[in-house]
Amino acid sequence: MKRIVFLDYVRVFACFLVMLVHASENFYGAPGSTDMAGPQSLLLSESDRLWVSIYDGFSRMSVPLFMIVSAFLLVPMREGQTAVQFYRRRAKRILPPFFIFIILYSTVPMLWGQIDDATSMHDLSRGLLNFPTLAGHLWFMYPLIGLYLFIPMISPWLVKVSAKEERIFLWLFALSTCMPYLNRWCGELWGQCFWNEFHTLWYFSGYLGYLVLAHYIRVHLDWSRNKRLAIGSVMTVVGAVWTILSFYIQAVPGVLHETPVLEIGWSFCTINCLMLTTGAFLIFTCIQKAKTPRVILQLSDLSYGMYLIHIFWLGMWTTILKGQMGMPSVTAIPAIAVCTFMSCWASCLVISWLPGGKWVVGTSSSLPFANRTSMRSA
Repeated sequence: MKRIVFLDYVRVFACFLVMLVHASENFYGAPGSTDMAGPQSLLLSESDRLWVSIYDGFSRMSVPLFMIVSAFLLVPMREGQTAVQFYRRRAKRILPPFFIFIILYSTVPMLWGQIDDATSMHDLSRGLLNFPTLAGHLWFMYPLIGLYLFIPMISPWLVKVSAKEERIFLWLFALSTCMPYLNRWCGELWGQCFWNEFHTLWYFSGYLGYLVLAHYIRVHLDWSRNKRLAIGSVMTVVGAVWTILSFYIQAVPGVLHETPVLEIGWSFCTINCLMLTTGAFLIFTCIQKAKTPRVILQLSDLSYGMYLIHIFWLGMWTTILKGQMGMPSVTAIPAIAVCTFMSCWASCLVISWLPGGKWVVGTSSSLPFANRTSMRSA
């Protein structure tokens, strides 16, 4: 099958946004936090408040974009493919690098004293249960694996479902993304209470909605390029402004905030993030190129490994640019993200050239510059 060129651009864009999110977190983490925000947040100045809101808020489409790319390529399963075959192929692609980096994040930080022996042993002992202490970004792998597990179950429905019936699901999913705000304003509703979190829309909520959205866009959405560009632009702007303001309005400098409260509009399954992600994806579908440029192709191929490794580089660049050079947030956040991105690119490229390197960084080939035409997942 012919390679879907615009998806390579989406993957590279989303990969960079992940690093921009984590670069921003260094400017609102409470004292004692490191490369990622903790349970409490503290902004030190109005400048930090503004630029964290803008950079981090706009970048909150990153995770849903990754979900949509995977679903766009994988859903529904190929005709004749069994669930076991699908699971085997996905596991071979993502699990070896994932477990390798669980081990690395559980051990390597001991070299510079970021964790002690006890923490390392604790993380290693829980390697099959959850992500290590210093690898909070690996949370993403668990819902992604969950989606992969569910794809064989939902594929038969997606093969048969009409556009109208699929829209019913998507409207209910969109309504479910309003729940964080409804709970804030109205308290528990639709069956929620302290002993039951399974509200009426529970089964239409979560990242499954992005999976169905990707299928709907690929199979049923027949808008012209101009219409996708116009509607996508409006949705992106509205979603971005909403997401940015949701943080900025609450983030009073000098006040210790509870991070889940402060980030209510930054949850990936909120209505504003849904608008932001959908709009951006529609814009990317307007890219009409017959062939992916070599650099974008290489970055796309290395994006999984770059995501896995980036926290190692992020800490170093944060120490240099924020700590030693004292750069303000307006320049430090994008500088940290760019330097991290370039370092991840270089290191993953070198690893991919080594014997067996693809098992570490998850590339589909040991020849990163090969212009392959087959479709593949994120």
